[in-house]
Amino acid sequence: MRTEVTGCIAELGGTWRMWTRRSLVLLLLRSPPGRSMSQGPARRQRPPKDPLRHLRTREKRGPSWEPGGPNTVYLQVVAAGGRDVGAALYVFSEYNRYLFNCGEGVQRLMQEHRLKVSRLDNIFLTRMHWSNVGGLCGMILTLKETGLPKCVLSGPPQLEKYLEAIKIFSGPLKGIDLAVRPHSAPEYKDETMTVFQVPIYSEQKCGDRQPAQSPDRLSPEPSSDSASPDREQRLPDGVSQRRGGRDPSLVVAFICTLHVRKGNFLVLKAKELGLPVGTAAIAPIIAAVKDGRSVTFEGREILPEEICTPPDPSLAFVVVECPDQGFIQPLCENAAFQRYQEEAATPAALVVHMAPESVLADSRYQQWMERFGPDTQHLVLNENCTSVHNLRSHKIQTQLNLIHPDIFPPLARPQRKEEGAALAVPVVRGECLLKYQLRPRREWQRDALITCSSDEFIAEALELPNFQESVQEYRKTMQDGPAPAENKSRYPEVIFLGTGSAIPMKIRNVSSTLVNIRSDRSLLLDCGEGTFGQLCRHYGDDVDRVLSSLAAVFVSHLHADHHTGLLQVLLQRERALAALGEPFRPLLVVAPTQLRPWLQQYHNQCQRVLQHVSIIPAKCLQKGAELSSPAFEGLISSLLSTCDLEEFQTCLVRHCKHAFGCALVHTSGWKLVYSGDTMPCEALVQMGRDATLLIHEATLEDGLEEEALEKTHSTTSQAIGVGMRMNAEFIMLNHFSQRYAKIPLFSPDFNEKVGIAFDHMKVRFTDLPTVPRLSAPLKALFAGDIEEMEERREKRELRLVRAALLAGPRVEGPADSEPQQKRAAAEGPQHPQSKKVRAQ
Repeated sequence: MRTEVTGCIAELGGTWRMWTRRSLVLLLLRSPPGRSMSQGPARRQRPPKDPLRHLRTREKRGPSWEPGGPNTVYLQVVAAGGRDVGAALYVFSEYNRYLFNCGEGVQRLMQEHRLKVSRLDNIFLTRMHWSNVGGLCGMILTLKETGLPKCVLSGPPQLEKYLEAIKIFSGPLKGIDLAVRPHSAPEYKDETMTVFQVPIYSEQKCGDRQPAQSPDRLSPEPSSDSASPDREQRLPDGVSQRRGGRDPSLVVAFICTLHVRKGNFLVLKAKELGLPVGTAAIAPIIAAVKDGRSVTFEGREILPEEICTPPDPSLAFVVVECPDQGFIQPLCENAAFQRYQEEAATPAALVVHMAPESVLADSRYQQWMERFGPDTQHLVLNENCTSVHNLRSHKIQTQLNLIHPDIFPPLARPQRKEEGAALAVPVVRGECLLKYQLRPRREWQRDALITCSSDEFIAEALELPNFQESVQEYRKTMQDGPAPAENKSRYPEVIFLGTGSAIPMKIRNVSSTLVNIRSDRSLLLDCGEGTFGQLCRHYGDDVDRVLSSLAAVFVSHLHADHHTGLLQVLLQRERALAALGEPFRPLLVVAPTQLRPWLQQYHNQCQRVLQHVSIIPAKCLQKGAELSSPAFEGLISSLLSTCDLEEFQTCLVRHCKHAFGCALVHTSGWKLVYSGDTMPCEALVQMGRDATLLIHEATLEDGLEEEALEKTHSTTSQAIGVGMRMNAEFIMLNHFSQRYAKIPLFSPDFNEKVGIAFDHMKVRFTDLPTVPRLSAPLKALFAGDIEEMEERREKRELRLVRAALLAGPRVEGPADSEPQQKRAAAEGPQHPQSKKVRAQ
């Protein structure tokens, strides 16, 4: 009897909740637009903040306005020089923000640590090398989306050609005025400081071979640059027509001098002296004493120090990169630094050294450092740093590791590579978010430093409601289930390095998947920005072995989130092969033919890279394709034999123009299919028939079919539907919109054949049946995030219902209000879209 009563109560509770929600919908529909039921009188909404209000303020001041010098200025380390992150600095004042160097992953770090990019109208680059400019393309696209009207790049003149090159895949870059200020231009001056560019040329400028101390530096070549113009080059749509060539012998140092900060006017003291405080007559008096001039009032001379605090003197900081010993002597002999050394009128408060330990250990470089005097601080950014940068990745992975330690292995932490050079000057080793404050008081600030505590991450997860219970229940289910196969094959092994879309974010990096075919052979499926950094964090000191085993890269299409990590992988692979004593061999790259013009342009004008690749056009691997060259036949044969494949097939998918998916068939019989970016695609279904594993993009949740159609992506259920029609044994979903930072919403179509990919997730084919069983612990771990996403979905559904009712004569349910366009997206395939879009 008691059981029956409990069942009735539960049923009534469910009915009550259903009735309440429907009533809420009806009441909301009856309420006036813009008001909720409980608000009473409508409140005036605050206007949204203008992200570019600082620019509006600057325009109102006019060109003649001169500030009294910034009150607050500090430098902050974004990337401390580690092999996985490179070196980058963020400089803050109340008037301006600046960035020095922008390698791969810098935008991701700035997003994670809340360093705003919307005010970065000046980026300074110390040399034309991918380690310094690899993240610049993504940063420019992000700045463009924020509405920033202009951004100036200062440094090597080849930056102009870099902007030309990225237009091949980024489009015209309309809406943002891009300009290059080459090192030959006059000094730059704004409200905060004056910046002088100092070119430094290596002793190996004339084609000498490079020294062995710089394993990631390509062999220098004679520069073919013509003379640089004397002032900033304005580029229509970000492009200049000036011709020039690469010059790896050039680095550019930056000497930055802060403006003198005028003293504060002492109001009470002025009143005591009888000055007309509070009237219009006081304005010229204030201006005069702040400028250091005496004033005469009623026959009495008043000195500035009587009614004004002393001004803060000008300070300087220097940012210098010395990649190898070939730059040391030219640096030491450069007269531009001498005025800031020893008894300088404007002393250097800080010198930032982007230099390897081999340079720091050189007696010539140490003597140059010592000439700055005992009051100058020195900040070193190089690969000897042991600072964790991507804190959220470590946190999430540590917590996921509690669920399944093999599928979610712990991440590696940076290790000191060599003993640091002994230096006789005040030296601080860089750490992520370390600050040096120049004003109001010169000091190191460590309050923002990252603490990566696995114990804290674990304790936080164990305190979550139902988490421990769901993990224990999952493990018990696995113990009670059938015993695992005795001959559990380790290969193939799939490692998801990037599972997010559009831009790198703190938890999910952009697209990249490593497939380890055997212990000494692997390939990459897409290679978005930061792929090498992800490899470093996943493999640690073993990354060179992984790079040396890399046989091929498949690039699905030329959107920045799928291929801009390729160059860093190529350069670091060359370094790995040299370190392991293995002969250099080009990497096979299967990609749309449009990849080659980008690489060619970058190779000709910026940095030698073409010797690293042998490109196989993706269209040559389509079914029935006719090969136009015997060379391609040889490359395809090499690809198949090197990777133990019977077949490597591609097909056009429904995304942008020249977007491809691929299918790999191994000699042992397994078949892996990768969708790239696409809407549901019949050609992919046919090519992937009976796949062992389908990796399919699921950018958006169910209910957003219209948005998915507009952006030529798939929803969760659409991706699952493709796998079912393909008769795939298992479906891994990835490429999630960054709105689903930790976990996407689960679809009703989820079943025992579907899994969700996370960054650094490692699965073997024998693990695939386990993956769906992880759902309960995952839902417990991310319960708060799932609840927030479900609330947003409910609000969106209510808005759709309300809009439909306001537009139509009859009341419709949520299912009836689904737009026809949304229904069309779920039906038959359409032709590939040529529109180039980026998912939000």
